[in-house]
Amino acid sequence: MELTTQKRAEEILVQLKQLYPGATCSLDYQTPVQLLVATILSAQCTDERVNKVTPPLFNRFPDAQSLAEAEITELESLIRSTGFYHNKAKNIQGACRKIVSEFNGQVPQGMEELLLLPGVARKTGNVVLAHAFGIIVGVTVDTHVKRLSQRLGLTKQTSPVPIERDLMKLLPQPEWENLSIHLIYHGRAVCKARKPDCLSCQIADLCPKNLRIS
Repeated sequence: MELTTQKRAEEILVQLKQLYPGATCSLDYQTPVQLLVATILSAQCTDERVNKVTPPLFNRFPDAQSLAEAEITELESLIRSTGFYHNKAKNIQGACRKIVSEFNGQVPQGMEELLLLPGVARKTGNVVLAHAFGIIVGVTVDTHVKRLSQRLGLTKQTSPVPIERDLMKLLPQPEWENLSIHLIYHGRAVCKARKPDCLSCQIADLCPKNLRIS
């Protein structure tokens, strides 16, 4: 029986939930602003590396106010190993200063407001809203989600926002972040960028390599 893209997406998520039952955001944080900072740091860096950097960072600068007032050179030194540390430090401090001056020191709970913060695009906004506040407004499209959604034939788009739009059409809103998290886990474990382990992939029967797609 030939499956539609929507039916395949639904079944892919069902099977990924069974494979990774405890899947959740793998960044360590205690507050919304810490999740925001950790997500900014995760750009072109592994969550594992970010989780090594953030304990001393948050011990020194635990909230938006302290990050806003930090010496930029000290901030850069603490996050250096995540890469692109000049730009990340600038964005973190800029975002925290705006949070302090315009949002009473609290991370805003709307995508439009989050996108006003330096260094925040929809990926970061979706992560923060979903995992800090339980608000699902979209699909987080990182490198794993981009790669797997293309390989699995869930989108033909190449840019994050159009990919997100395509994925949002395939599943009900409460499942949007679930799809993202489970694709990320599968991308790390099996469907890797350079060498996907197709022989051991447990959703291979839903992959375009083995299916006609309608």
